[in-house]
Amino acid sequence: MEKMQLKASGRDLKTSKPEKLRRTGQLPAVLYGHKVKNSALTIDAREFDKILKKAGESTIIDLETGDGKTHPVLIHEVQYHYLNSRPIHVDFYEVSMSEKLKAKVVLDFTGEAPAVKTLGGVLVKVLSEVEVECLPADLPHSLPVNLENLKTLQDALYVKDLAAPPKVKIITPAEELVIKVQPPRDVEAELATPVVEDVSKVEGAAETKPAEETTAQGAAETKESKKE
Repeated sequence: MEKMQLKASGRDLKTSKPEKLRRTGQLPAVLYGHKVKNSALTIDAREFDKILKKAGESTIIDLETGDGKTHPVLIHEVQYHYLNSRPIHVDFYEVSMSEKLKAKVVLDFTGEAPAVKTLGGVLVKVLSEVEVECLPADLPHSLPVNLENLKTLQDALYVKDLAAPPKVKIITPAEELVIKVQPPRDVEAELATPVVEDVSKVEGAAETKPAEETTAQGAAETKESKKE
């Protein structure tokens, strides 16, 4: 993948208001991490959108902070607006290129499962990402998952079945389920199965009702006889 760069500028927490920045197409951000002092920054919202779509949160980005320095960073966290789901704040984490790190890598599901295409099975995805450990330069953008290996309704893929690059170690437990095939629903059989309703409560209510009516009727008759 091509090297990605993003420009940032310093931000004065006392004078710059986050809402005002967003109205001008900027995003508030913060930089922290390996041997770096926490810094408040601003970045261009459109440029960040482009980077986020390409890099996700598992690709090293060269963050230029405007002071002549370039920081190798990961997009550590993005906060989104609760209504329009647009980014409103970004956390960048600087890494050491000589030290291994742990990061989440998304799974890229490719191909078509024969169990779905020919047998009508349903895919059930359990994991969408796994955690890996490696040097920052070796961090993959994603890990492939070949669905063509799912050939029967009993087939499933586990973390141990994933192929990682030689210098990348998957640390998510090997026995965790990634994806499986679920047999198709037999709608006709479900419709043919008779529905058994529990009418005992209804019948009980029906049986007690005449008794209640009889009691009331008896009371009325007694009252009339006293009048006579």
